Amino acid sequence: MVNTLRVDNQHGTVTIFPMATITLKNVPADLHRKLKKRAEEHHRSLNKEIISTLHSATGKTHRVDIEALIREARIARSKFRREIKVAEIDAWKRTGRP
Repeated sequence: MVNTLRVDNQHGTVTIFPMATITLKNVPADLHRKLKKRAEEHHRSLNKEIISTLHSATGKTHRVDIEALIREARIARSKFRREIKVAEIDAWKRTGRP
């Protein structure tokens, strides 16, 4: 059973469910740096970034329809009138990034 705290206020009774705490030990320095960088990029605290990463890692997965993905890629390719080089695609990806 989870310990809860009941608080009465002017709007009625509020039940507070405490959050679990996890302590990480021996986090490699390079992993710590990467997480801090991601947190900065997402404008989050390191704690919130780790929680978000854990949510993503443990969230529901879904099957990818490979055939549909290939069809979509072919439709996208057909919209170009000439062959697109990998270097062009890489340049487009970097546009607007620091």
